[in-house]
Amino acid sequence: MQWLKNLVIGKARNISDRKLFQHISLIALLAWVGLGADGLSSSCYGPEEAFKALGAHSVLALFVGLATVVTITIICASYAHIIELFPGGGGGYLVASKLLSPSLGVVSGCALLVDYVLTIALSIASGTDALFSVLPVAWQPWKLSSALAVTSLLALINLRGVKESVLLFAPVFFIFLATHAYAIIFGVATHLRDLPAVAASTANDLHAAHAQLGWFGLFLLLVRSYSVGAGTYTGIEAVSNGLPVLREPRVATGKRTMLYMGVSLALTVGGLMLAYVLFHVQPQAGQTLNATLLQNITADWPSGLGGTFVTVAMLAAMTLLFIASQAGFIDGPRVLANMALDRWFPSRFANLSDRFVAQNGVLLMAGAALVVLVVSHGSVALMVVLYSINVFITFSLSQLGMVRHWWTNRAATPGWKRKITINSVGFCLTSFILVTLSATKFLEGGWVTLAVTGLFVGAAFFIHRHYRYTVRKLARLDDLAREFASETARLPYSPGAALPAHDPAFKTAVVLVNGFNGLGVHTLLHITRMFPNVFRNFVFMQVGVVDAGNFKGAGEIENLRQHIMRDTDQYAEHMRRRGFHAEVVTDIGTDIIEKAGEMAAHISQRFPQAVFFGGQLVFPKESWLTRLLHNFMVFALQRQIFRQGIPFLIVPIRV
Repeated sequence: MQWLKNLVIGKARNISDRKLFQHISLIALLAWVGLGADGLSSSCYGPEEAFKALGAHSVLALFVGLATVVTITIICASYAHIIELFPGGGGGYLVASKLLSPSLGVVSGCALLVDYVLTIALSIASGTDALFSVLPVAWQPWKLSSALAVTSLLALINLRGVKESVLLFAPVFFIFLATHAYAIIFGVATHLRDLPAVAASTANDLHAAHAQLGWFGLFLLLVRSYSVGAGTYTGIEAVSNGLPVLREPRVATGKRTMLYMGVSLALTVGGLMLAYVLFHVQPQAGQTLNATLLQNITADWPSGLGGTFVTVAMLAAMTLLFIASQAGFIDGPRVLANMALDRWFPSRFANLSDRFVAQNGVLLMAGAALVVLVVSHGSVALMVVLYSINVFITFSLSQLGMVRHWWTNRAATPGWKRKITINSVGFCLTSFILVTLSATKFLEGGWVTLAVTGLFVGAAFFIHRHYRYTVRKLARLDDLAREFASETARLPYSPGAALPAHDPAFKTAVVLVNGFNGLGVHTLLHITRMFPNVFRNFVFMQVGVVDAGNFKGAGEIENLRQHIMRDTDQYAEHMRRRGFHAEVVTDIGTDIIEKAGEMAAHISQRFPQAVFFGGQLVFPKESWLTRLLHNFMVFALQRQIFRQGIPFLIVPIRV
């Protein structure tokens, strides 16, 4: 089935390609499409939810729109500081982990994971709504099935790579910008004469609302509208999380992308809220508010032209919302990989495919999004509530962490007062929205996202506890590695002495190792005890795994090569000093099984009498948890090498 995989997902990329990172990274313009679309797409549902929340007092949307633009500006400015401080990416998870505490980092990370699942589900559901706004009402029953199909298709596209998925949608992204910018400018320009009347109507509505609700009731109405429209700000954090996929220099590219996204989002949201008021837009069954607005704007256009413009604009909006799900497919697996590297989730989520995509993370995010779509029946209104609450958990923790950082390092930070002011205001705004949303929407579905996030946090702590337990159990093996290194240093060594030559006629032990550790040392000592005076040649083989932790640039890849060479050579040096012929064979890759199979074939040609050995940890009590959290790679390696007719022995090492 390799030909089918190459056709659908693409051929494996070459890790030795010097232009690899240039091929897969994004310039600011493309990052605006892939990561900024999440923020810009929120203009398709955030302003609508805020406008609807005002009910009969829709003219007050001007105040909400102004507050929204100010909030966008503050959050974007604060995230520009995060990009500077964390150029390696990681966003809210790393900010909270490094600047507050690892425990709060887990809360922020889990909130982000749930948020990105909802990003995918909400963006696709909202895009499907936009599509069906211009289709016959009789087609409505097919809406959910269409959303599920699009989710599956986008997951498949993202398995090919980030850049490929972004390039596919870039033209439509700019069509959305062009159509909506033209509609807003045209609509406002043709109603400039109505602005005095709108100002008077706003004043009258303000007095009427005060008479009906009182000042406190009016304040609560505006706060509720402002909070319900908080989905508008979702996606702003995507750039700081996705820095590893940006072109060098990443900080400059990230800040430029943030500027593009912030300006486009603020102008679009502010323009839409003003246009809603100018055109007296009212919700229509089966249509989004933006579709109704565009129809009102083009009502006086020549026959056929207005309908065509609305159709093109809504199809562009639909596709933009689908593009917005890219933030979930790009950043969700990235956050999951970072947490897996810190042992909060199974380490397999840090693995990369041969396309250098966090494949396990993409599949998990897609599967979870499908579940959300089915359970919610594709309801945008419900998912907006769940979505908004979670993203503001991360926003608030990130802002608090930055405030603490600027205060702690104020003596060494020029302009710290300005920076701490921006993050302090950002913290006040985001935490206020979080508390307001949680209080007003708790019984309407808000409790669901808090409960799900709580379950994720609990699972993360449970997994981390198991990994820490395993580390304590492995302490004896680590002590053995240190004793082995000390023994090597005590063995006789003559710098000018000739090394023992290899003789293919002798038996050769090929030892598979994974770094210089107790597992590798224990495996080697078992071989020498079980087969005394049998092997005269020793070959130590290691495949360096390229994962999300070290796939950050050509320099990191070269460091990995050098690191595994130094680690593996410690075994060989020990055996050379004991009078044996010892060699080191290393390589790097994303698929250990495939790479090890290739290396084994070459080794067996040079050493026909080779026997391969690999160590496997044996836990006192095997369970589904140990099988989930620990890899049993050696068994897969054994099967792979067996197929070549090469003997392979597994050495059990009790923990």
